Amino acid sequence: MFTDTHVHFESDADTTDMPRSAIAAGVMRMLAVGGSEALNQFAITAAQNFSGNVRLALGLDRSQTATAAMLRPLLEKQIAEKNPCALGEIGLDFHYHPETRDAQCVLFDDMLRLAGTLNLPAIIHTREADDDTLRVLGEAGSPAQAAAGRLGVVHCFTGGEAFARALLDRGLFLSFSGILTFRNADALREVARFVPDDRLLIETDSPFLAPVPQRGSRNQPAFIVHVAERLASLRGTSTAKIAELTTRNAEKLFGPWSLPAA
Repeated sequence: MFTDTHVHFESDADTTDMPRSAIAAGVMRMLAVGGSEALNQFAITAAQNFSGNVRLALGLDRSQTATAAMLRPLLEKQIAEKNPCALGEIGLDFHYHPETRDAQCVLFDDMLRLAGTLNLPAIIHTREADDDTLRVLGEAGSPAQAAAGRLGVVHCFTGGEAFARALLDRGLFLSFSGILTFRNADALREVARFVPDDRLLIETDSPFLAPVPQRGSRNQPAFIVHVAERLASLRGTSTAKIAELTTRNAEKLFGPWSLPAA
């Protein structure tokens, strides 16, 4: 049984259709990830609709710098009421939002400190922001959580070997998506070969980044098998082994999924 550790739900239909299709395909565990007011609410709905199969992460991501101060009290209220297993997604993206670099760093720092206060692992996005990501992690990441192996995960990892090793040294997990299957991702595939078994996660990042052979489709958790198959091939193991170890890692980081009775 597979675990998809990063799913975004963007509509009411998503919160029923995507989990239902995933469960039918053997993807029994999904993490519904927020990042904005709308994404947080859809994640809450998905977790309520499929209690046990879908767990919840709530946060404010790099696109929310203009509204973060207004949304922070609502986020805290939702966290208190809904008991998420992670804070996320949060982080930095200087590819799409270079003009808000400083504000992103401030928000990332705030969200990391909140994660530490709540003893929640963080789900971190980083793109073209290696140095600032490492700096903010050093300044705001919880040493206690890092020592316990629960600081968090860099989701949909796309960086190079040096950045990957620096993140692993800080106690983070690395999660790989359907990008592993893309024709131009040889450098990323090399990184995916050396990540230790106990720091490895997989995800779809649905509804984005559909893997080969589903390119052109809207991504969904049911497609996680293609990520697992490519990762297994790269690491010289079986798809079943990848499913097993990444599910074990997901439960180590986020806590167990209390699956509903069959």
